[in-house]
Amino acid sequence: MSSALTDLFPHPIVQAPMAGGVSVPKLAAAVCEAGGLGFLAAGYKTADGMYQEIKQLRSLTGRPFGVNLFMPQPDYADPAAIDVYAHQLAGEASWYEAELGDPDSGRDDGYETKLAVLRDNPVPVVSFHFGTPSREVVDALHRVGTFVLVTATTPDEARAVERAGADAVIAQGVEAGGHQGTHRDIPETDGSGIGLLSLVAQIRETVSIPIIAAGGIMRGGQIAAVLAAGASAAQLGTAFLATAESGANALHKQALTNPLFVRTELTRAFSGRPARGLVNRFVREHGPYAPAAYPEIHHLTAPLRKAAAKAGDAQGMALWAGQGHWMARELPAGQLVEVLAGELAAARTALSGGGGIR
Repeated sequence: MSSALTDLFPHPIVQAPMAGGVSVPKLAAAVCEAGGLGFLAAGYKTADGMYQEIKQLRSLTGRPFGVNLFMPQPDYADPAAIDVYAHQLAGEASWYEAELGDPDSGRDDGYETKLAVLRDNPVPVVSFHFGTPSREVVDALHRVGTFVLVTATTPDEARAVERAGADAVIAQGVEAGGHQGTHRDIPETDGSGIGLLSLVAQIRETVSIPIIAAGGIMRGGQIAAVLAAGASAAQLGTAFLATAESGANALHKQALTNPLFVRTELTRAFSGRPARGLVNRFVREHGPYAPAAYPEIHHLTAPLRKAAAKAGDAQGMALWAGQGHWMARELPAGQLVEVLAGELAAARTALSGGGGIR
């Protein structure tokens, strides 16, 4: 990775931007202060909401940080399929005494307005999910001194990221919790994602820009493994979800290590786009029937998810989590960065001495 980008965070540890109120300023600040790269998630927020969080974060730390944006999505959803799914969810609405949301609440997540804010009030790093920004957008951010990162889930997507002029690619393996950052949502490819180590190796031989590895990483030994495979840093989401500073619902945090939730699954049940979460009742009952319709299904189910959380019912919540969720540690975020850095150093020592990674 270029020294200028590396200098932003002493430890090769990036806190993943987790939308929906998880990646709050105090979490990002704690990670930054400990030597990692903290991120705010602008997804599902207004441009002003994003700006206010940036101001709050700057009041908590003078260290560099990042902001993540969702790319606008093409309008390919079948209205009839959305109507059928809404009818299926009527029982959920009745159970939680909530109205279904309006699926036509907006498609672009305020993308252009958020870009304007970030050009006028530059931040050190901006990352993009669900696609590649145009070369013009990347160049505009570079002109104000912002590094640009873009998620890719295949070597072909990584090529598009490099062509756009991004400074690094975030290689997201299929193990990752939350939404897969695929550039095109193709239902026929559901479940065919590439594992992280294989993906890092393939992208390393495809592009020349630096790689940040993401997907199921919970321990410093895993960070050492992806660095050995060719990555320059690791991005962790689920590991930070359980920290004290995380804005995740307490039920969500508890579910990560609750033996009631034994596995994760990629599902369209809550948003209409593949996202990995703990398998609960809602995923089992509705996942097989959810159409490819993002963000329409996200808007449709939002009141149900909110009502389930209010009722204390984890079986109706979107419990996003990576495959290593049961390894989550309830530590302060800054301490977690320090522990991960220590584990990484120990793993590197073991490797250099011929031992195995722990």
